Amino acid sequence: MYKAPVEDIAFTLKHVAGMGQAIESGLLGDLGEDLVDAILAEAGRFATDEVAPLAEIGDRQGARLINGEVTTPDGWRDLYKNWIAGGWNGLTAPEEFGGQALPHMLNVAALEMWNSGSTAFALCPTLTMGSVEAIYTHGSDALKNLYLAKLVSGEWTGTMNLTEPHAGSDLGALKTRAERRNDGTYRIFGQKIFITWGEHDAAENIIHLVLARLPDAPAGTRGISLFLVPKFLVNADGSLGARNDLFAHSLEHKLGIHGSPTCTMIYGDGRFGEDKGAVAWLVGEENKGLACMFTMMNNARLAVGMEGVAIAEAATQKAIAYARERTQGKAPGWTGTGMSPIIEHPDIARMLLTMKALTQGARAISYSCAHATDMAHRADDNTQHWQERAALLTPIAKSFSTDVGVDVASLGIQVHGGMGFIEETGAARYLRDARIAPIYEGTNGIQAIDLVTRKLPLSGGAQVHGFIDELKGIADTVRAVNLPGFASTANRLDAAITDLGEATDWLLTQLADGNTAAALSGATPYQRLFGLVLTGCYLAKGGLAAVDSGAEARVALCRFAAENLLPEVTALKDAVISGAPSLAAARIALA
Repeated sequence: MYKAPVEDIAFTLKHVAGMGQAIESGLLGDLGEDLVDAILAEAGRFATDEVAPLAEIGDRQGARLINGEVTTPDGWRDLYKNWIAGGWNGLTAPEEFGGQALPHMLNVAALEMWNSGSTAFALCPTLTMGSVEAIYTHGSDALKNLYLAKLVSGEWTGTMNLTEPHAGSDLGALKTRAERRNDGTYRIFGQKIFITWGEHDAAENIIHLVLARLPDAPAGTRGISLFLVPKFLVNADGSLGARNDLFAHSLEHKLGIHGSPTCTMIYGDGRFGEDKGAVAWLVGEENKGLACMFTMMNNARLAVGMEGVAIAEAATQKAIAYARERTQGKAPGWTGTGMSPIIEHPDIARMLLTMKALTQGARAISYSCAHATDMAHRADDNTQHWQERAALLTPIAKSFSTDVGVDVASLGIQVHGGMGFIEETGAARYLRDARIAPIYEGTNGIQAIDLVTRKLPLSGGAQVHGFIDELKGIADTVRAVNLPGFASTANRLDAAITDLGEATDWLLTQLADGNTAAALSGATPYQRLFGLVLTGCYLAKGGLAAVDSGAEARVALCRFAAENLLPEVTALKDAVISGAPSLAAARIALA
């Protein structure tokens, strides 16, 4: 059974991601370490004692569509009520609408624990939090006053409606249409697919944020508008009115996250109301909807990255527990009686340490991204620096962490052996649940395109080069402390950081010379390269912070990563720099 790693999470937040320094500098207001520890402890308790025990039944039962209404798995309605009662939905929300205005770092850490308990459940509040941010940033005062308090409390939930059958990642192709009405409202007509928690019985109202196109809108993404479309219309006093003209047509039968209802939504077919058309209100300006939606999507990308971290943590815990109990053969050096626990075998230990190192690295990357987001809003100066740092880290946090979730969950099955392939052990669920995350919120290939073409050139490349210099500083510190436990870690970090710098310079040169295809050919290996280097550096940063407290395990894990994971970096650099010609030539094999 999953147990929230509250101490590891707190350590990473404070000593690796930067929360400790931010608290000392007074950038987080009255927030102190005692309150941070208390919030993390209670979030961990909720995840461990209330969310995790219902994950299996959610996977087994799944969400069910009956007569147009979605029923959540047994116990989930009460779980969501307890979630609301705990005030968890409003951790980072604005105080004026009932939120707590706490740092994004703290919310991301809590999201990790809830996603480890059950990703299918955590998806619901994750989308609601994004809806709150989009409406608060772009909505009119009337929309804020009518909708935000209930969304912040979690009494109402939110969704994000982008995808259509013919328009997946290419939102410019969407056809859902919006029509103006004389009273200032709009009517929405169309179909949306893959809408997470688009219909359910856990909340009394569902607020859909829907991308649609007006009749006179420009073609492509420049003609997309964002609309707020409630399941039930809301009266001026906040009470619920008539059912709006929208419904869930069907639920997808998915590989994983079975408890999360993934809906095909129909808007404006006349099922509800006197006239056809789902009543909607504009969010932001007409034809500026994509920019409004990206407010929601950018933080959603980090939240999806946390799904990868969360599943990796849960899979690692399960694999370690199994490896300690399962006995097979006799490991080298085993002096006990009978067969040895499989954790004693070198190959099993290698897999488990790989799982642990990748999980902790992905956690540190994601928390550091959240820290940059907080500093962009809270630091008195260097706002542009922190905005760019958050922008640079977001695609890495999303892609590397979700890839790690899949890889670690797969290794967890391998550790279990044949029993891992059997559903009853629970190891397979983590892999099934993890597999959607590299696809969610812009596939990891799209994240790589974003990283290389938009984020590397920030400030003429100064942001990424400055970041690489900071990583060099970590390696220099490892060398300076000269702690025996680090062994050759400093040299390994130096080599990996040098490879990162060379790959970065090559990509920037290709972009400057107009060789975009060559740069994009190396984008995905570069993205992984960056994530591995950050893993090594952040583990080293954690090891340095733990030296005084005698936490030899952190130093040992850092050395393991440096000597067993970072060697891949050189091969990835070669693929970035040399892979484009062979990729172009080999296309003939796809004909």
